[in-house]
Amino acid sequence: MTEEKFQKEILTLEKFFVKFCEDKHENRYAKIYNLEYKEFSIEKKIILCEDCHNTISYSFDRLKGCPHEIKPKCRQCPNPCYEKTKWKSLAKIMRYSGLRLGLINIKKKLKIKF
Repeated sequence: MTEEKFQKEILTLEKFFVKFCEDKHENRYAKIYNLEYKEFSIEKKIILCEDCHNTISYSFDRLKGCPHEIKPKCRQCPNPCYEKTKWKSLAKIMRYSGLRLGLINIKKKLKIKF
C-alpha cells in the first residue's frame, strides 16, 4: 500500500473512532500514537476511552501489517488479518460512525445550497 493510502486509512480510523467514543463513552483521555510505515511517519494525538484506545491500537497494527500492495477494503479481503471478536467490534464502530458522519456531511451540503 502506498504511504498516501496508509495516511488516509489512519485518518479514517481516527475520525470513526472519535465520533463513536464521543457519543458512547466517558472517561476519555489523550494518547499519542507514533505510526511508522515504510519511509512515512505520522504522530497522532487521539482522545478516546481505554477500550477504544485498545481497539484502535490493534487496528493500527493490522493496518501496518497489511500484506497487500493494493489494499482492499477489509470486509472484502480474501485473507482477513483481524480476529473475529476484534472484527465485530470494529464493524460496530464503523457502522455507527459511518452513518452519523454521512448524515453530518449531508446536512452541511444542504445548508450550503440554501
